[in-house]
Order: sequence, then structure tokens, then C-alpha cells
Amino acid sequence: MPTGNRHGSKSRSTKETGISTCLPVHPFWKFTGKDVSLRSENPKKMSEQELNKILSDAVSLPAETEIVEFKEAKESYDFGKIGKYFSALSNEANLKGKSCAWLIFGVDNSHKIIGSNYRCRRKDLDSLKKEIGDKTTQNISFIEIYELHKPEGRVVMFQIPAAPQGIPVAFEGYYHGRANESLAALNIEKIERIRNQVIGKDWSRNIVPEATFDDLDKEAIRKAREQFKLKNVSLKDEVDTWDDVTFLNKAKVTLNGRITNTAILLLGKDEASALLSPAIAQITWVLKDAPGGYEHFFTPFILTIDKTLDCIRNLRYSFMVNDNSLFPKEVTHYDKWVIRELLQNCVAHQEYGKSCRIIVLEYNDRLIFQNAGGFIPDSVEEVIRHNSPQDYYRNPFLAAAMVNLNMIETVGNGIKKIFTIQKERLFPMPTYDISDDTHTKVTVYGELLDEDYASVLNDHPELPLEDVIALDKVQKKTPLNEVEIQRLRDLELVAGDDAELQIVAGNYPALSYQDYRQMILDLIAKKGFATREDIVNLIMPTLSPVIPAEKRQRKISNITAKLAKEGKIKNRSASTKSSVWVFNNQDTGGQ
Repeated sequence: MPTGNRHGSKSRSTKETGISTCLPVHPFWKFTGKDVSLRSENPKKMSEQELNKILSDAVSLPAETEIVEFKEAKESYDFGKIGKYFSALSNEANLKGKSCAWLIFGVDNSHKIIGSNYRCRRKDLDSLKKEIGDKTTQNISFIEIYELHKPEGRVVMFQIPAAPQGIPVAFEGYYHGRANESLAALNIEKIERIRNQVIGKDWSRNIVPEATFDDLDKEAIRKAREQFKLKNVSLKDEVDTWDDVTFLNKAKVTLNGRITNTAILLLGKDEASALLSPAIAQITWVLKDAPGGYEHFFTPFILTIDKTLDCIRNLRYSFMVNDNSLFPKEVTHYDKWVIRELLQNCVAHQEYGKSCRIIVLEYNDRLIFQNAGGFIPDSVEEVIRHNSPQDYYRNPFLAAAMVNLNMIETVGNGIKKIFTIQKERLFPMPTYDISDDTHTKVTVYGELLDEDYASVLNDHPELPLEDVIALDKVQKKTPLNEVEIQRLRDLELVAGDDAELQIVAGNYPALSYQDYRQMILDLIAKKGFATREDIVNLIMPTLSPVIPAEKRQRKISNITAKLAKEGKIKNRSASTKSSVWVFNNQDTGGQ
């Protein structure tokens, strides 16, 4: 489940597809809510009459849509923004089932025609086609660029083709889309939806023509029956009466007695994985701190997942929760359910069409799980906040089968449970690296990073998961947003500048002046004197870091000043900054 820019990789196609043209059929515009549809039957350049009709219908819309964008562009317009809009409008046209989209210059936000002097020379407009094509996926560019000379001024209409089936369009390596009327990064769900247009929709559901039930592992089927009965207790007795064909159909591993890619992945014999080529069904475990420490595991995954997990050194780990603890807390480095769920999630969400392995990297203090394919939800925080199944999955047939065989939680609910378990163990939260749309990487920690973090979790078991995640960002020195920072400050769990927050753990006693007075007098009696640094080191640990450092320093100065005013101590140094305090008139301390 890794680093890089989430939308920073150019799309890779497994299939050459043509670019559709977009010419209108009467009526030119078909309105369905906000959607505007253009259909092409006559592959020729549009007439002025046709363009006028398209423009008239477009400006009459109550707002811009995902496939229509207006810009004033009175004299010029930024080339990079044109490219971003090209990518966004092309991708959205594909997703809307339209054959093209329009970027229109010379129209303001109120949809009033005001005219544009953008590239008034025709050859300059024509050169824009190559300039854009040089920076887009597969050199896709405008179908045509039209000029309309209206009484109100010149209008430039850029006709943008819908992204080809299965190929999201990037500009300068980044995918763009629309969020209502705004330009935005094309999220991974939309990227996957476009890509799946040419890879057979759900790869995991595809039938393997050459495969038979003899290609399935008997021990794997037996294990599948056991797990199915655990998941479906009411069917326990009935399951035993089913033959293998009936059982696998009802478990939704096969389709009408035919072997699917899912059946080979979960239950196929080792050698049967070759039937999935060019897809790769392999899990690789690598021990990073031991040269040569690695193992490869193949199908059936229902058995080899356990073998992979058995390689992990899950030893006992001891740590002190806080200074008040009499005995250390002792646990294993990793919760077994957590690492099993993470590995099985890799299997469920792997993009098998990329011919990549699933990888488990083991370090001394952490495990990293990596699978091909981007993280489909918008963010981990959103998954945890809603704790409900998402709308789209990369391998829905495989994921459903794994739920039926009790291999993963109900789809979409496992992530929150993983975070909750780590919280209860007082351990760091998992780190989901979802910045790369080609891979997902999850790091789960087997040791403490900051003892104060563990202490806060131990003292505040009621702390909501959202606040724990924010606190985890502090210990990992990961940027927080303003809302997270303010929330932690309100809870008095952090101190310091926003850029250098520190976790505040422990209870700070409410000491009186008399308490501090006696502490300083005892220190001077023991040592014979006390420097300013000595007194700061004595008192500062009793003051909460939530109090600004300047106020804490001022409090210490006030205490020493009051003691001196009482005549108990005096500064024998000529400097107030490097003060050295001793008893006044040979006072031996005491009271």
C-alpha cells in the first residue's frame, strides 16, 4: 500500500486507442441537469451557424459545468492554466460519457460576451495545438480551435476531446479534473474509473478459460470451507453437504462453475498462477536488516498469507508508560490481527494488471506493506471519519470473496479498526503513503517513537481517534492543519510554536510560592549557592510546557525576586543575567 506526487505520474496505456472527434447533431445541446452533451456523426469542421448555436446554449447555462469553462482572456492567458483545463475537461468529458468539452475565451463569469484578443493571428492559434500536445498524454491536443466574431467581440472556442477509453489525460505529468466549477487534481477514484474502461472492468471477476477445478488446491478449498462457516454460522451444517462446485459458487469465488482470476489467486495451486499471466500472483517478504533474508510466496493466497506472516519476527517488547509506572508494559511488536488485515488488504486492492508483486519489508522497528495501485478513497482521515464502505473498489469480486471467506473485514471497515488497535496499544498510528497513484504503502510501527505520546494515550483513553491521529503527526513531525493544532492546544496536549510543536504529557503539580521558596532554600543549603541556571533547572520541570516559555521564565524571576525582597537570599554576582544566589547575612536557610 508509498512516496512521490499523487498525481505526478504520466498514465501508461496497455492499448492504443483513437481520439474521438466531437461534431454536433441537431439539437446541438442536450440538457440533463447541468450536463451538456455533444454528439458527432459528421466528421467535418463546424459551420458558423453550428458554433453560434453551441455558444448561445452554453452562455444560457446557469453555471459552468464539468465540461464547459469560460475565461475572459482579454489579451492573453497563462499557457500552464490552458494545459490544466485541457486535462481536466478532457477527463471529465470521458467520465460524463461525452465526446468532447469546451474551453471558451471572451466570456466573463456572468456569461456575458466581452471579446478576447488572445492570439489574434491564426498561425499562433494553430501552433497552440502542438504546444499543448507536446505536454499531454499520448500527445493528445485540441480537435479544433474556432474563432467567432460577434458584435460584442471575438470569441475563441477550444474543442477538447474526451480522454480515450482507459487513458486519463495528464498535462505535464499531472492529472486534472473538476470539482463542480473549480479546477482540481483528478482524484484516484476517477483515475481508476477511466483506466478500468479497457482492462475488463473488474479483473478479478474475469474467467480463466484454460482453468479447471483440478487447478485448485484441495487444502486451500478445505481452509476456505472452514472460514466460510465461521463467517456464516447459520449455514454451518448445510455447507458440509455441498460439493466443491456448489460451495465455491455460493462463496462467490467462481461464476457458474467457471474458474475466475479470484479463484486462482485465493485457491489455485502454485503452478496455476501461470494462468494469470501477465498478472503476477506473488508476495515477497524481505528482512531489511539481514542480507539475504527474503522469501517468495505464491498461490493459493488463502494459505500463503499465513506463511508470509510467519516470517515476521514478532518478539516481545517492553516499555514504561510513564514515570509513575511500577512495572513495564509488555506486548508483541505487532498485533497479529493488524498485520494480517494489512497484508490481506494488499491482496484485495492490488492492481494485478501492472504485473507487480506485493511486498512486505521488515525492519527492526516497523513493517511496510506495499501493493500496486493507488489508494482509492480521497484520504485516510475520510475513511476513518465515515467508517463506511466506499463507492468504488479496484477488485470488487475479489474483495467480496475475501469477505465471504472471512479473510478481511466487511469491505471498508478494517482501516478504522487498525488505527483503534494501535491506539489501544499506545503505539504510533499507521502511516499511509498515498502520494503516488501507482502504488500504496502502509507503515505499521512496532515500537514507541515518543514516550510522551504513549503517556498521553494512557492517561486519556477517551481521546477521539481524530485527535490521536493529530497527536501522532506531532510525534512524527508531520504538518498539521490549523484546526488540528487548535484542537490539541485546547486539550492542552501540545506546546510550542506551530512549526515546532511538542507533546505535553504528565500532570504538573499546582505548587505554591511557599513550595518554590523552600525548594530554592534547600538547594542553596545543600550546595552553598545557586546560579540562575540551577534555579531554572529546579523549577522548570514543575511548570507545564503549555505555559509559554517567556511566562515560565518570568515566574521563576518573580520567585527569586520575592525571596530577595524578604531578605532571605542575595545575588553575590554583579550581573543579573548570571546571578549567583547565596543566603543573606550568613543565613543558614531553614525557615
